[in-house]
Amino acid sequence: MHADLSTTYLGLKLKNPVIASAGPLTGDFDSLRRLEDHGVAAAVLPSLFEEQIALDEQRINAFEEYQTFSSAESLTFFPQVKEFSVGPQEYLGLIARAAEELSIPIIGSLNGSSPGGWVRYAKLIEEAGAHALELNIYFVPTDPNQSAADVEQRYLDFVARVRNAIQIPIAVKIGAQFTNLTNFVPKLAKAGADGIVLFNRYLEPDIDLDSLQLMPQLVLSHRHELRAPLRWIAILRDHVSMSLAATSGIHYAEDAIKLLLVGADACLVTSTLLRHGIEYVDELRRGIQQWLDEHQYESVEQLKGSMSHSNAPDASNLERANYMKALVSYSPTT
Repeated sequence: MHADLSTTYLGLKLKNPVIASAGPLTGDFDSLRRLEDHGVAAAVLPSLFEEQIALDEQRINAFEEYQTFSSAESLTFFPQVKEFSVGPQEYLGLIARAAEELSIPIIGSLNGSSPGGWVRYAKLIEEAGAHALELNIYFVPTDPNQSAADVEQRYLDFVARVRNAIQIPIAVKIGAQFTNLTNFVPKLAKAGADGIVLFNRYLEPDIDLDSLQLMPQLVLSHRHELRAPLRWIAILRDHVSMSLAATSGIHYAEDAIKLLLVGADACLVTSTLLRHGIEYVDELRRGIQQWLDEHQYESVEQLKGSMSHSNAPDASNLERANYMKALVSYSPTT
């Protein structure tokens, strides 16, 4: 008899822990259908960006003020729309169709740094039929007068505003650059978050040496990036009852198993599916199933958290104890 792969994430009962995270493969209905066919448990749609929301509102304002200041020379006669041509309405349409025609939970995603129109679009995403919402907060503090507490409060205020506006579960996708996650994450839960996704891979710029321009560059994740969410999920599992999901560095079934062991409820994957194709979901599921069966686990629920900070044989290795050992034991490869 095979182990039960089902898990619960954001209050949603999932058939297994593998979720397709926000990315190109979740951006159209045909890909979503294929992901479902190959056994993905849920899908997070690509983020609706704050810039798209702002552009949509610009369009609305332009049409509301149509001909108010019209003249042959008017530069504002029509809105100047050059970027983000796929707007919120198309996004909401994809949610509505996917939620109606697919059997897997569909999770919407909002990406931005300020409340703006987020609350309104959170409501629209809920009304379109999304089963949950992921807040993908991308904020790079550059004001030296803004303290770490100010930055955290910005997150908390935003989550609270969205929580007051919608009823569906909310996950918050955050980066690792916080002073004390064991203090901050419970505050996010109190503000209304039902789950946390660890960690956001912020886009990091590079420099083009020919043009001397800062250039955005998208790099797919690598397996070593797994270690940050692994450590913090192990630590946070003992401090919060909210859902914990891992993202970044999950490329093989054993990566997912490690995260489940420390307490993850779900594993969000994108890079490995872009490298290997949607069909790779089958291999991830089979690998998790095979490992659980071989090690005589009855279910994913039995596995989850059995190596969290309080349950690990040597929890000090999650903190500082292994630092010197790792340095001393290192030997260069030839």
